[in-house]
Amino acid sequence: MQAKPPLKTVDAPKVLIILHQEGSTPGRVGHELVKRGFQLDMRRPRFGSPLPETMEDHAGAIIFGGPQSANDTDPYILRETEWIKVPLAENKPYLGICLGAQMLARHLGGTVQPNGKGRVEIGYYPIEPTQAGKNFMQWPSKVYQWHQEGFSLPSSAELLASGPGDFPNQAFRFGEKGFGIQFHPELTQAMMHRWTTKASERMKDPGAQSRHDHFSGREIFEPRVQQWLRDFLDLWIGYPHGQQEVPKERTSI
Repeated sequence: MQAKPPLKTVDAPKVLIILHQEGSTPGRVGHELVKRGFQLDMRRPRFGSPLPETMEDHAGAIIFGGPQSANDTDPYILRETEWIKVPLAENKPYLGICLGAQMLARHLGGTVQPNGKGRVEIGYYPIEPTQAGKNFMQWPSKVYQWHQEGFSLPSSAELLASGPGDFPNQAFRFGEKGFGIQFHPELTQAMMHRWTTKASERMKDPGAQSRHDHFSGREIFEPRVQQWLRDFLDLWIGYPHGQQEVPKERTSI
C-alpha cells in the first residue's frame, strides 16, 4: 500500500507591526493577533527597518504610537506616512493607533495639531460613538489616552467616535478597511507601569490625570476595552483561513 504524502502545513499569515521606540511592543493587540493564529512581523523604520512595497505577504498592517509628532520632518516619519498608501491602495486592513491614526489623517489631507488651550489627554477619558460608529459596533464608555495632539477629520473619512473634551475626533474610518483610533487598546498593565514611571512628569500637564487615577481607571474600564478590541479585530481582520480555534502553541508571544 502506497504511503500518503505528508500534509502540507500552511504558514500563518503575517500582520505588519510598525513601532517607534526600541523597547516598544504591540502589547495586547499583539497578543490577540497571535491568539488568532497570525504571525507578527515587527519593524522599526526609525532604526532602519524597511517597509514592504506591497502587502502581498501581509494580511494587514498596524502603525502604533510613540512620542513623535506626525508633523515631524524626520525621514522615517515622512516615509511611514507616505507608505500608508500601500495598504489603502490594495484594500488591506490598516489600523493606526494614536500616532498611526494621526499619520493616516495627514496622509488623507487632514491636519494634526495640539489643543489650542495647551491641554492633553493622559489617562481615561470618555468617548461617544457617532451613528456610523453605533452601526459599526459597540464602544466602551472610556478609553486610555496618551497624547497632546489631535487630528482633523479628512473629508474622505467617516467619524466613528468623538470625545466631549479637548480632542473631539477619536476614531474614524476610510473606505472599507482603513481605521484610525486616538486611544490605546494595546495597553497592558506592565505598559501602564512603564509609561507612568518613565514619563511621570507628564502627569503634571494641563488636563492629565494622576498616576493613581490611571490604575484605578484600569480596574473599571479595561474589561470593556479588551472586549472592544476583540470585537474590532473580528470585524477588521478576522481569523486566518477562517479558523475560529487557535492551537495552544500560538497563544503566547
